[in-house]
Amino acid sequence: MVRRHELTDEAWARIEGLLPAPGRRNGRWRDHRQVINGICWKLATGAPWRDIPERYGSWKTCHERLRRWQADGTWDRILAHVQVHDDGEPVEWTVHVDSTSIRAHQHAAGARKKGAPRLQVGHLAGQRARSRPAPAKPSADPAAG
Repeated sequence: MVRRHELTDEAWARIEGLLPAPGRRNGRWRDHRQVINGICWKLATGAPWRDIPERYGSWKTCHERLRRWQADGTWDRILAHVQVHDDGEPVEWTVHVDSTSIRAHQHAAGARKKGAPRLQVGHLAGQRARSRPAPAKPSADPAAG
């Protein structure tokens, strides 16, 4: 049974021959299919590399192989091979990314509620409401004070 975000047997059969021959590093090499499944899981979930499940091997192995295969063109070869149209011609992709972001002003959080008191006329004119009268201005006459 194939788990979510993993290659099916059919998909694996299509790309297996396009992958580099497994190397021998200290006698151990993680299976390409496990690593690709780990990369697919990481990219599909958006999780950090360190959160890749152990069944896919070390997160470092998955990351390193993704980076290495990107640099040597392996991913480009895989994409060109599997990306075919109904008539067998390669598909030409045009991708448009819209990064538009619309933010509302902080005061746009809500409208006046029904039954809420209306603002006083002074507030509408930009004046501050005063609960007590303004202090008297000091006299210009020095003898008055």
